[in-house]
Amino acid sequence: MKFNNVFVVDDDKIFHFIVKKLFLSNNISITPTFYENGLEALNKIKENLNSADKLPDLILLDINMPVLDGWQFLEEYKELKEKLPQDILIYIVSSSDNSYDRSKAKDFNEEIKDYWLKPLSGELLKTLFAS
Repeated sequence: MKFNNVFVVDDDKIFHFIVKKLFLSNNISITPTFYENGLEALNKIKENLNSADKLPDLILLDINMPVLDGWQFLEEYKELKEKLPQDILIYIVSSSDNSYDRSKAKDFNEEIKDYWLKPLSGELLKTLFAS
C-alpha cells in the first residue's frame, strides 16, 4: 500500500524524533505530520473531510496523551469514519503492554489494524511500507 499522508499522534517529542529517523534510515520517503494529542489530529481530519488528498492514509496512534487520548480519539473517529471518502489505516503504537489496553483495543477492531509496542523497529516500518 502506498501511503501519502501519515499522521503520528503522540505527545512524546522523542518518539517524533525516532519516527523521523526510522523513516530516513529505512529509505521511506514520507514526511509525517505530528500531533501531540488526539484532538489536534481529529480537528485536522474534520477540517479536511472533503479533501481526500489532505486526509491521512495511515495514523500511528499513542494511547496515553493529554487533552484527548487514543481511546477518546478512536471513539470520535468511529462516529466520523462513515463521512470519510477513504479508509484510514490506524495502528496503535504504545508503551503499554497491559492486558486492559490490549483487550480494549479489541473493542475497536473495525478501526485498528494492529497494536504495536514501542519502540518501533525499522523492520516493522519497512514491512508496513513495502506491503
